[in-house]
Amino acid sequence: MDRNYEIMNAKAKKLGAGFIIILVVLIMIVGIVAISTKKIGGNQVGIVNKKLGGGSMPAGQFIAANGENGIQAKVLTPGWKFFYWPWAYDVKKVPMTVIKEGQVGILTANDGKSLPDNTVFATKWDDPDKMKNAEYFLGEGGGYKGPQLTVLEPATHPINTALFDVEIVPITNVEAGFVAVVKSNVGEVVETEDRLVKKGQRGIWDTPLTEGKYYLNTKAYEVTMIDIRQIKVSYTAQKERGEIATGQPEKPINVISKDGYEFPVDVRIIYKIDKENAPRVVANIGDNDLVLNKIVTPKVRAIFRNNAGKVKALDYVQNRDVQEKQSAEMLKAELEKEGVTFLSVNISNVGDEKSLGALLKTQTDREIAVQQQTTFEVQQLAAEKQKALTKTTQEAEEEKRLATASYSVKVAEEEKKKMIIDAQAEAEQIKLVADAKAKAYQMIAEVIGADNAALVEIMKLVAQEDISITPEVMVGGPGGGMTDALMGTILKDMLNKQ
Repeated sequence: MDRNYEIMNAKAKKLGAGFIIILVVLIMIVGIVAISTKKIGGNQVGIVNKKLGGGSMPAGQFIAANGENGIQAKVLTPGWKFFYWPWAYDVKKVPMTVIKEGQVGILTANDGKSLPDNTVFATKWDDPDKMKNAEYFLGEGGGYKGPQLTVLEPATHPINTALFDVEIVPITNVEAGFVAVVKSNVGEVVETEDRLVKKGQRGIWDTPLTEGKYYLNTKAYEVTMIDIRQIKVSYTAQKERGEIATGQPEKPINVISKDGYEFPVDVRIIYKIDKENAPRVVANIGDNDLVLNKIVTPKVRAIFRNNAGKVKALDYVQNRDVQEKQSAEMLKAELEKEGVTFLSVNISNVGDEKSLGALLKTQTDREIAVQQQTTFEVQQLAAEKQKALTKTTQEAEEEKRLATASYSVKVAEEEKKKMIIDAQAEAEQIKLVADAKAKAYQMIAEVIGADNAALVEIMKLVAQEDISITPEVMVGGPGGGMTDALMGTILKDMLNKQ
């Protein structure tokens, strides 16, 4: 029994020892695997530095593209990576390169082929993803060492930061009211008279970039933003809303007149740079600030000073519209030479109490005297005109009365003639009627006798005048008695009616 126990105990000890050995071996294996295992996070890449077993890289090479000792071109992507023994490899975890919206990544390669002569930037890659693959870049792709024309656009990029240095800069954003003039440091070299070249050539492009967002390598393409809106500049003691200050210590323009008066002139101008002229302006002058300070302001001051020196101070004050017109014509001609479009000029205040106070007071007094004299002359002239008018009115009234009297005389004479003519006509008419009646009576009397004819006429009167024929006259005597009686009655009745 004891013997069996001893045997079993011995076997157990052997099994326990074997288990321990196996466990130790397993622990050792796990430990060895663990120290050779690398975990790369989801937003990381692993940059591997190989220390053993790869041999030396060719002279001048910095990144190993074919497994040589040194920093490896291939990066470790997110996940578990095994057998990277500490004695053979160093693994450095770095964040992935993140390009946010509104940004662009400018790349510089620390290894690769040498750039061709007269070349500053490596040629742009047709497939940016191949360029980002360091193994392909240094191997089959034949990438160039140095600044890259290709840029990284917004995204998360697994870049080997040992091969590429990444500078994150804002994108080229051309806002409304602006254009971007591009000076290209890459492309075909051409000779031009005005320094402007076609897009894609080296130099200042003759066509600007309009409103939009552009992913440009701002080291290869130098961009100058030009404001193409109307620009209002105030050369005054006080700046109005929306105006650009001149930046000069003395804002108003001080001028000296022909008669030696020095006084300030408040001037406001409006100009603009047209889109098509923007490249020429940048080539010859520069940006908007340089246009204002090197071209516009000096020309405005010079023109106003020169024009003021040709006239007397008082004439300048009184004829500012003439000064505006002359200055506008000169400014338009001068600024157009530089590609700047002149729009308008306005003179507001001329002089002040200190510079022109005495002159303006003298002029004011003179103007008052002149106005008073003018007023007196006008009043005198008005009185004379009134006097002449009164005389003329009286004469007109007299002439009117004379004309009326003369006309009345003429009218009376004409009426007199008319009355005479009417009377003559009436007399002639009566005579004609009487003659006709007499002739008719004579003819009747010849036929029926004189008494009967008279009796007929009497009966006509009786009928016409409604005369009573009762005899009131005694009839007597021979011949005509009856007739005489009727005639008497008729005459008496007619007298009674009258």
